[in-house]
Amino acid sequence: MKKAPNPIDQQVGARLRMQRMLVGMSQEKLGEALGVTFQQIQKYEKGSNRISASTLKQIARALNVQPSFFLEDAGPRGAAAPGFAEPASGSYVVEFLSTAEGVELNRAFSSIRDPKVRRGIVDFVVLLARSLGGGPSGADQG
Repeated sequence: MKKAPNPIDQQVGARLRMQRMLVGMSQEKLGEALGVTFQQIQKYEKGSNRISASTLKQIARALNVQPSFFLEDAGPRGAAAPGFAEPASGSYVVEFLSTAEGVELNRAFSSIRDPKVRRGIVDFVVLLARSLGGGPSGADQG
């Protein structure tokens, strides 16, 4: 019987995939930079293979982030932060940003420099989500 990936390894892998996609790097290119195959990168991104500290440092350098970036918000899903009633997990954001749509939306939104236009887009999307029966979950409406 195959052992399920550790949730923290999955979260680190999801952040790896998100950052790799945001910088526009293929699994092949990242693998070349690390001296591993793209299949190994896939295993890291799925959390099925753990990333050693030295490899994490190499990945961070290749993706132009600090190694700590991959461990932000890492912890058991649903674990409440001390002093707060709601879970502090933002893993749904990482999961969304790891999709092609998430990357495309993030790039397009980031290219808009006018803060009023950006705020208007956020307000529109929130209104649209609510009208379709959804809405932001735990998002600050300030």
